[in-house]
Amino acid sequence: MLYTTLNNSVKMPLLGFGVYQMVDLHECEAAVFNAIKAGYRLIDTAAAYENEEAVGAAIARSDVSGEALFITTKVWVQDAGYENTRKAFFRSLERLKLDYLDLYLIHQPYSDVFGSWRAMEELYEEGLIRAIGVSNFAPDRLTDLITFSRIVPAVNQVETHPFHQQINNAEFMKASGVQPESWAPFAEGKNQIFTHPVLLPIARAHNKSVAQVVLRWLIQRGIVVIPKSVKPERMRENFDVFNFSLSDEEMRSIQSLDTGRTLFTEHTDPERIRNVATRKFNT
Repeated sequence: MLYTTLNNSVKMPLLGFGVYQMVDLHECEAAVFNAIKAGYRLIDTAAAYENEEAVGAAIARSDVSGEALFITTKVWVQDAGYENTRKAFFRSLERLKLDYLDLYLIHQPYSDVFGSWRAMEELYEEGLIRAIGVSNFAPDRLTDLITFSRIVPAVNQVETHPFHQQINNAEFMKASGVQPESWAPFAEGKNQIFTHPVLLPIARAHNKSVAQVVLRWLIQRGIVVIPKSVKPERMRENFDVFNFSLSDEEMRSIQSLDTGRTLFTEHTDPERIRNVATRKFNT
């Protein structure tokens, strides 16, 4: 396993396991248990995924100590603000059956993020969180938060894959002391990513899958990545990315795929913001 060192000296695995859209709690628990068994130590969930209890159950029955794991969850928009975020944090901690969190993120850059951040700064200083960060923050929102806060976010989790590579944004984050983290590394299968004519020959040259090539590409860029799967064989395959490297030429070939645009939704879109405000979860 390779690690990155966050801006507060905490070490975070570069490769982790995500549980977005794992709505079947039994399936989610089994997936996380098998992921830990396969060697994953970073597990990424969120209050809005409504599967923290399943993640906690898998952690509890694994034979890996909590200190060896790196657990991330996120606070949703409905719990924005100082008091709401503190309450939401302790609810997440209870569902996960943990005494502390390794990383706590603001899930969306909306509503009272400064109130939430003040609560998270306090929880961090109380020793209940090892690192705090954000998700889906564009450079202007990230700069705003950094400029008017005491603690610089350790992580910013954003859409990053071969078709939306976040090259300038990732460089900006690193220059600001913020670790980039990718969600949707496989673009959720869009643009025929697994049979793409640029990616497939690179995969064949290394006797690897396209998924492994994409994960290796992100790791070589120094970007944390959290693929997901419910299939143990796919989990093991996704974890097997530390025994090969992509050449500079291969990295440039993948860079040529960048469109500079999201494949999903712009977080600055007013309609999206209004829609997110209506999405309530059992957090």
